[in-house]
Amino acid sequence: MLGTTIEWYDFFLYGTAAALIFNKIFFPAFDPLMGTLAAFATYSVGFFARPLGGIVFGHFGDRVGRKSMLLITLVMMGVPTILIGLIPSYDSIGYWAAILLVILRFLQGVAVGGEWGGAVLMAVEHAPEGKKGFFGSLPQAGVAPGLLLSSFAMAAVAALPEEQMLSWGWRLPFLASVVLLLVGWFIRIRVAESPDFEAMQSAGKKIEVPLRTVLTKHPRSVLLVIGARLGEVTWFYTVVTFALAYATGTLGIPKITVLDGIMWGAAVSFFTMPLCGMLGDRIGHKYVFMLGAIGVLIVGNVFFDLLATREFGMITLGMVLAIGCVYAMLYGPEGSLFSSQFPPEVRYSGISLAVQISGAIGGGLAPLVATWLLALGDGSPRYVVWYLLSLGAIAGVCAWRMRSQAPVLEGRQYEAA
Repeated sequence: MLGTTIEWYDFFLYGTAAALIFNKIFFPAFDPLMGTLAAFATYSVGFFARPLGGIVFGHFGDRVGRKSMLLITLVMMGVPTILIGLIPSYDSIGYWAAILLVILRFLQGVAVGGEWGGAVLMAVEHAPEGKKGFFGSLPQAGVAPGLLLSSFAMAAVAALPEEQMLSWGWRLPFLASVVLLLVGWFIRIRVAESPDFEAMQSAGKKIEVPLRTVLTKHPRSVLLVIGARLGEVTWFYTVVTFALAYATGTLGIPKITVLDGIMWGAAVSFFTMPLCGMLGDRIGHKYVFMLGAIGVLIVGNVFFDLLATREFGMITLGMVLAIGCVYAMLYGPEGSLFSSQFPPEVRYSGISLAVQISGAIGGGLAPLVATWLLALGDGSPRYVVWYLLSLGAIAGVCAWRMRSQAPVLEGRQYEAA
């Protein structure tokens, strides 16, 4: 969980900066809307790099081991984050600044693409029977403090005079990642290898090319995970990244007000995600996920209505509902639910491929699509809401069709839901 917190701090920090700052630092020649779109485009590069990370680290995670992949992804996430804080601005080196930004963002995306699967499997495969949902929710819960820390860091520098924030203040949260990188390495180096991987290794059940086996023998599972995850990841990045730009740019709400609301939503989700994991252990993880999909259908329109009030209390309530409730029900049980769709010998490759493809489509395009739909609606978010509701409905159907129990190493038949 702590390692995941550190990696997601780095990733979310970029998203927040893309919404608030990077259009002015790296794309000042564009008008505000086009500058924001350009900043979100560099943001999206990290998502499109995720499937590559999922394929590469999934392969070696199934062949070499889960632990070593977690250590590599941690370094690949932390070092580019520190270097982003050192990139000169557009005024200093022109478009080379944006090129360097894209390269470092790509490396971040590759790292996150491999990190999620390893972190979840280390938790789920170490967990005792009957508690896999709770254990699997803990890496997921690490997203909340990661978001909290990144939002807090950006809120702190946003309080500076704008000239100071744009010249040097925005760099501080990125450079501070060096401390988190050292802490994360110390934690992960002490974690034992996954028992399931060691059992698979002892039984001689390693697959030569795990990805090929996933695509030929488990295409149904891949498609169901992609469909379910697509609704969750689009919901999250629309709420956290697009809504931040929408609230500050279109509604004129102060940045600090929205960031504070996001931090409250993240703080609540830190507690509700493990609760959702525990609830999944009792009633079934896919049913908790389906409740979250229903939550998207209910809260989607309400969320934007609450933002439109421009009142801190209502904005905070909207973020708590969107992140602390709906997102927690979707994201909390995902670790155990998605892991249950693949056997151990291809599990890292299977969940990484499916989750990162949907992450590239949903997370990478969410801010861009939502910004385009906002323009299509002349500043009204009504089309954005329909976009979210459609994907929420698809996610619920896909979860309903999933298996509820994990396939076992020995090759027994899957148990139907």
